[in-house]
Amino acid sequence: MSAPPAVDDELDGETDGGIGGAADAGTTVPHRPQSLLLSFFGALVLDAGLPPLPSMTLLDLLADLGVTEAAARATLKRMTQRGLLTRGQVGRTAEYALTPLAEDVLREAAGRVASPTPFEHPEGEWTLLSYSVPESRRDLRHRVRARLTWAGFGGLRDGLWIAPGTVDVATVLSRSDLAEVAGLADAFAARVLPGTDVDRLVHRAWDVPAVRAAHLRFCETWGRPPAVAGSLAQLTLLGADWLELLRTDPGLPAAQLGPDWPAPASSAVYRRVFVGLEPAARAALERSLRATGRIA
Repeated sequence: MSAPPAVDDELDGETDGGIGGAADAGTTVPHRPQSLLLSFFGALVLDAGLPPLPSMTLLDLLADLGVTEAAARATLKRMTQRGLLTRGQVGRTAEYALTPLAEDVLREAAGRVASPTPFEHPEGEWTLLSYSVPESRRDLRHRVRARLTWAGFGGLRDGLWIAPGTVDVATVLSRSDLAEVAGLADAFAARVLPGTDVDRLVHRAWDVPAVRAAHLRFCETWGRPPAVAGSLAQLTLLGADWLELLRTDPGLPAAQLGPDWPAPASSAVYRRVFVGLEPAARAALERSLRATGRIA
């Protein structure tokens, strides 16, 4: 997940190639197949001690989420080529496992995914980051912006970004494919001086109405039974929706957002639904592996 792609590129599937259409009997969901698979692997496979998964387990999961078989197989091939999955063969059956790179990507995301307060930061703490990337290096600019967005940064102006809280910028830019940016970046821990309009600053760096709408949409979607069948598919879709929300809201300061800011409600909904789905999803995955002889 050529140079390793940025963590958030992999988690949102932005460079995935598209979902490829709905299955005949299903409904297309607004996530690319790669995003769905990474959500599934992160929730149920990472560090679980499971053997490589037969392709049919993954194809069936994606089919339940509205992904055509052709799009699913193309995604598995692409993820293998990009170093996210390893492919093996047992008889006529292909099987897939996470690579060390993919495991690192998922572990890096896991802390915020599982945090009970992923949208909270110490009040009054900010991180400023200045960097410069030539306009001709569009690929690098995209990787940097995607990486910074996942780390909680919003753009104040070209080359100047701000994030709530204190961000470990050295770690954010530590990937080998961002080495040239790390050498051209300057980061500062900042505090707001008297007279600064923090509300205007926040609304300039982030689309606050869109962030609010994303929270409300998440709560509405997961406040009732999900529209997909099966605990495996439901947990996978929950994780993909949650990652999308985590990218959208870096943890904007509640003092600037009013007492009805919906981030706490989103966190509560995610934890409640995840705890309710996880045991059944793990059991369903074990049944699938048992049926294919992967586990006893």
